[in-house]
Amino acid sequence: MIWETTRLALRSIRRNILRSFLTLLGIVIGVAAVIAMITIGSGTTQRVRDDISKLGSNLLVVRAARPDRAGSTSFTLSPLDDRDLAALRRGVEDAKAVSAAAQRSVRVVYGAQNTAADVTGTDSDYFTARDWNIALGRPFNESEVRGGTPVCVIGQTVRALFFGGGDPDGEQIRVGRLSCRVIGVLEPKGTSGFGQDQDNVVMMPLTAFQRRVAGNDRIDSLFVAAADGVATSDVQAEIETVMRETRRIAPGAEDNFEVRDMTQVADAMASATTTMTGMLGAVAGVSLLVGGIGIMNIMLVSVTERTREIGIRLAIGAHERDILVQFLVEATVLSLLGGLIGIAIGLGLAGLASSLLSIPFAPSAAVILLAVGFSALIGMVFGFFPALRGARLDPIDALRHE
Repeated sequence: MIWETTRLALRSIRRNILRSFLTLLGIVIGVAAVIAMITIGSGTTQRVRDDISKLGSNLLVVRAARPDRAGSTSFTLSPLDDRDLAALRRGVEDAKAVSAAAQRSVRVVYGAQNTAADVTGTDSDYFTARDWNIALGRPFNESEVRGGTPVCVIGQTVRALFFGGGDPDGEQIRVGRLSCRVIGVLEPKGTSGFGQDQDNVVMMPLTAFQRRVAGNDRIDSLFVAAADGVATSDVQAEIETVMRETRRIAPGAEDNFEVRDMTQVADAMASATTTMTGMLGAVAGVSLLVGGIGIMNIMLVSVTERTREIGIRLAIGAHERDILVQFLVEATVLSLLGGLIGIAIGLGLAGLASSLLSIPFAPSAAVILLAVGFSALIGMVFGFFPALRGARLDPIDALRHE
């Protein structure tokens, strides 16, 4: 019976194809908007997490605190130095690696080619802390760090510009005014969510960078990687304790340093994108309500137009339940068709946006099934009153209707 009723519903929809299309347009737009927004939002959230994870797993970054925008401080400004690095290496027991780094954008030259790259002075623990492997060659060793040997490890963008796909091991490049021997190539990291090329980098020993490139002994950041299985919040507490003791900060006084837990940063940014996605999805969902009202309107018109048909069916023995089911199925089929078309359009728009914005295409089967179920529910809810009205028609009055 249900199949026969569905067939009749499809025939009724085909009979007024333009009107049916305009009726389900609200459902199509609503479902497409919801699917597209949620899929794009999920891809953006995944992209944020991926970008943060590229910085290194379980990573904490220590920096010297800066004055607020007004330039006022309630603490003594103090840059990071070797004492902070040594104290963290001694005092943070749950750290897998602790590394210092200083960075500057410098012109890098090889032959007739040159480029502006982010040059980082650091030590051998940096690659462990940042979870950054060497694709070719080797990292610099402790003796090269202590002696300030002018050696460097380059990123894939620098390698491609200067050496194409070749092995640059042993080649000399000029970093600013310093001639530096290439000893390794980093694995690719790709572009960050902020559009920064993370492979346009040159790594060199911190001492060489400070003496020959920066001209100072400044340390910009300290990177601390938590040991496997240790919560970053526990390591952060250890870092803060060690730093306060090393910097002799009195109890109750404000820290003159800051510790950023990249896991918390990732969670906060992902939470923000998820909230925004939910809000946009809710706004798009309003059009589903409009589509439901459109279905109710057209079903009321359909009941009026088919009053004589209803009267004939009732006169030859059809029950009120049969009429009710017929119009309910017709409204549900109409809404489901709109939902399926909307899902296809929404996924298409999300795929296009993912390609243009370079974010992962992350459709959710649960959201798609929810959209199908919700569109069917809208058809049943908004089709119930017109179906009930048709089912309660008096057969005699229906047969007299012109």
